[in-house]
Amino acid sequence: MTTCRLSELIAPSFFDVHRQIRAGEIDELVAKGGRGSAKSSFVSLEIILLLLHHPDCHAVVLRKVDKTVRRSVYAQIRWAIQTLGLGSKFIMRQSPAECIYKPTGQSIYFTGLDDPDKVKSIKPPFGYIGILWFEELDQFSGDAEIRSVEQSCLRGGPFSFTFKSFNPPAAARNWANRYVLEHRSGTLVHHSDYRSVPTAWLGPRFLADAEHLRSTDPTAYRHDYLGEVVGSGTAVFENLRLAPIPSDLRKNFDRILHGVDWGWYPDPWAYNGCSYDAARRTLYIFDEATRRRTSNKDTAEILLKKGVCTDPERDETLTADSAEEKSCGDYRAFGLPCRSAEKGPGSVRDSMKWLQSLACIWIDPATCPDTAKEFSEYEYERDAKTGEVLPGYPDVDNHHIDATRYATNRIWKRRGT
Repeated sequence: MTTCRLSELIAPSFFDVHRQIRAGEIDELVAKGGRGSAKSSFVSLEIILLLLHHPDCHAVVLRKVDKTVRRSVYAQIRWAIQTLGLGSKFIMRQSPAECIYKPTGQSIYFTGLDDPDKVKSIKPPFGYIGILWFEELDQFSGDAEIRSVEQSCLRGGPFSFTFKSFNPPAAARNWANRYVLEHRSGTLVHHSDYRSVPTAWLGPRFLADAEHLRSTDPTAYRHDYLGEVVGSGTAVFENLRLAPIPSDLRKNFDRILHGVDWGWYPDPWAYNGCSYDAARRTLYIFDEATRRRTSNKDTAEILLKKGVCTDPERDETLTADSAEEKSCGDYRAFGLPCRSAEKGPGSVRDSMKWLQSLACIWIDPATCPDTAKEFSEYEYERDAKTGEVLPGYPDVDNHHIDATRYATNRIWKRRGT
């Protein structure tokens, strides 16, 4: 194996990812990003390195459609083998596509999922399948299809690792975009783009094309080259930041705002904890809870266990939907200083416009997955016949949005905000 510096093979944005894989800190990597982000190159290199460290382990590399395998993932794995100086150590077959490591007999199998039986028919001559790579994740049918493959392949061995890579689709409702918002133990979601890749790897034409699109169509540039979920033109909130909120930043929140939207079934009870930085016009949403068929006493207990409004030294407020005044009274009886939101004509419009006008709504998807999903997928409705965007805000799948509106009720009700 040729000795190479890590920086000569892996883009800088993946250095720490490599470290976490080698240390066994994660067992799944979801690599998303724009064009030229080097995510596929990184994954292909890591698959070879993992095989070398686990001599009883085999790998399966998948695309949704079998006919795309040879020119994409098969070619990418061949590149990784050659880059690592291991060309003479591998037998590379094209039909069926397979790469065999000669010293141990380990195989990298390639297949499409247009015929699910192809995966079930893969039987290594020894050991077990421990590594999977789903390339272009968004092209698969959904989480159930992915889970079925993992259940079929990843069994019988002490080690397993799954790679999932894709360029995020523009629409937030795409299942792959939803998937990355769901917190899973052992999973690292990593986003990268071409700006962290050495320019020599990309070439002047790539950089010129990216710069041209940036100047002529910024939205397309953000989607194609930065890998951002830019929406399909009907997103209500275009000021979202879905990323972990650092603990040191949370410690400096000087006022905590809590909001509750009442629900039972099918509508859920929804709670959110947030803080507003007026100087930066940024709303931080850092906590949530969602329940169905849960009594006021039990939801109050949830908030009390979270420490909502229990510290007399901390500036906190709890505001809930005034449509259920009895529920607000129940909370007060249970020890929560719950006030009713001030409503009136145009209050929904005014609060939504205020949220849309903020410089940033920063939602922590690890602690607030339901909230991140609601805000990112909330869209204006279109006329079924004309396709024109309809005015007004749809009253559907907006329970955490409402809880946030109630939490910030006294802020957006002020004149001049």
